[in-house]
Amino acid sequence: MKKDRLIQSASSKLSLLAAALIFTSCASTTQTPKATTPHVATKDGFASESVREAYLRLKKTDYTEQDKKIDEEESAKIAKAQSKSMITGASTLDGLGNYKGKTYYLEGAEELNLENNYFDIPVVYNDQVKKWMDYFLNRGRPFFERYTERAGRYAPILGAILEEHGLPRDLIFLAMAESGFNNVAKSWAAAVGPWQFMPYTGRLYGLEQDWYRDERRDPIKATVAAARYLTKLYDDFGQWEVAAAAYNAGEGKLGRAIKKYKSEDFWHLTKGKYLKAETKNYVPKIMALAIIGKNLKSFGFDDVEFHEPLDFDEVTVPAATDLVKLSELMGVDFEEMQRLNPEVLRWFTPPNIAEYRLRLPPNTAEKFAECCAKANLVATNFQQYVVGGKKSMTLAQISKKFKIRKDYVIASLNNVSEGARFQPGDVVKLPFRDGELVSPSNNLYADLFEKPRREVLKKNSRAYRAKRYAARKKPMRYYTVKKGETLFTVAQKHGISVKRLIASNGDVLSKKSKKVNAGVKLVIK
Repeated sequence: MKKDRLIQSASSKLSLLAAALIFTSCASTTQTPKATTPHVATKDGFASESVREAYLRLKKTDYTEQDKKIDEEESAKIAKAQSKSMITGASTLDGLGNYKGKTYYLEGAEELNLENNYFDIPVVYNDQVKKWMDYFLNRGRPFFERYTERAGRYAPILGAILEEHGLPRDLIFLAMAESGFNNVAKSWAAAVGPWQFMPYTGRLYGLEQDWYRDERRDPIKATVAAARYLTKLYDDFGQWEVAAAAYNAGEGKLGRAIKKYKSEDFWHLTKGKYLKAETKNYVPKIMALAIIGKNLKSFGFDDVEFHEPLDFDEVTVPAATDLVKLSELMGVDFEEMQRLNPEVLRWFTPPNIAEYRLRLPPNTAEKFAECCAKANLVATNFQQYVVGGKKSMTLAQISKKFKIRKDYVIASLNNVSEGARFQPGDVVKLPFRDGELVSPSNNLYADLFEKPRREVLKKNSRAYRAKRYAARKKPMRYYTVKKGETLFTVAQKHGISVKRLIASNGDVLSKKSKKVNAGVKLVIK
C-alpha cells in the first residue's frame, strides 16, 4: 500500500456507521482527515486495530495458518457487525463529511451531472469507459440491476473486509465485474466465487477446495484472500489500474507487457496487441460500474430493491452433519442453509473436518441449542450400488461410473483403500442422498456433469478449432460396395470405424443391421 495512507482509529471507524447507503456517498470537500493516534489493541484484537495496523500485520513474512484463521474469524465478526448498520459498501465519509484515505476526482464528466464525483481508486471518463456505461445503462441494464440488488447483501461485508486490510473500498466494483456478487458463479475456465479465483490461486491464498467444499464460494473467506492477493498486486505494480488488470490476466502477463512496451501506464499497454481484449476491457468495465454504482440516482436506479445485508448466527456441528435433517428439525429452508453456507457443496458438512462452523439464520442459535445440539445428525441416508455382473470392479471404476473424479470420496465413505476391489454382490455406499435424483438440474451434484477444464481449454484452442473446421470442409468421397464386402471390410479399407460409416450413410444403411448389398454407393468421410 502507499506510504501516505492515513491511519484511521477505531473511533473514526465507528463514526462512519451512521452515514450510509450501499453504494452512494457524497462529499462536500476533498480534504482528507488528519491522522489520528493509533488505537491500542484491546481484547477484541483485530477489531480495534487501525487500517494501517491491520495492513502491517498482514504483511508479516511469518504469516501462519493460525494467523489466517484469526484473520478470517475476526473479519467475519467485523463484517457481520458493520453490515447490520448498513455501512456503505464503497468508499466512505468520515464523521465530518470528508472522504477517508486517498481521493480521486472524476475529471471531464460534467455532462453526467453526477451527485458523486469522488472515488478511492483512479476512475476516468474516456471512450472505453463510456462504452461499458452505455452497455450497463441499456442492453445490460437488467444485469446491473441484479448486481446492485445483490450488493445490498454483500457490498457491506466486502467493503468492511477490504478496509480492514488497508485497501480502497471501491475495489468492491472489481468483485461486481467478476461475478455480480454471485457466490456460486463459475466461469468456463473454472474460476469460482464472488472474486472468481482460479483453483491454483485460490489455494495459494488459503482457500481450501475438495469434493465436499470450495472456500472460493464463501464471501468472507474469499474476500480475505482477495484482499491479500490485491495487496500483493498493488505492491508489485504500484497502480490500481495495472493491479486490477493483473488480477484478470495474471501478474506474469502484465509484467511481460510492461517490459515489452516499456511503460507502466495501463492505457498505453492497451494500445498494443499483447494483452487480450478481455483484459483491455476489464479495467474500463470496473470504472463504468463504479461511476454508475456510486451515482444510482443520476442514472435512474432510484427504485432498486437491495437485498437485506448478510447476517447469521454460527454454531459448531460434527463432521458429516446431515444439513437436510438439520433444516427440517429447525424449520429452516434447506435452500437458505445453502445460501448461508455456499462453500458446502453437498448435503452434509465435510466429513474430513471434525468440527465445522455452520452458519444459521440470525437469532436461531438458541433454537439450535434446544433442538439439535445434542441430536445425532450424522449423515446416514446414502444411496447404495450393488456390484452386478460376473466380474469384480475396482473402486476407481465405480468412481468413474458415477462421475466422482476423486477416488477418496468412495474410499472414505466405505472405509476401504483407494485401491480396493469390489466383488459381484458387494454393496457400495455412494455420496448421494437416498431418494435424490443425481442430475445436472440438482445443484448438489451439477458439478459432476461439468466437463473438466482441460477439455474445455482444448476445445477453445485454435488448433482444435482449425482441425474441426478442416474436417467439416474435407470433400466427401464415394465408394461402391463390391460383391462379398461387408461394412467392416469397407470401413477397414478406408481407415474409418463402422460406426462412422453407418452415421454417414443413414439414408441407405440401418443402424441395427451391419449388412450391405453389393452395388450400394457409400459416402466416405
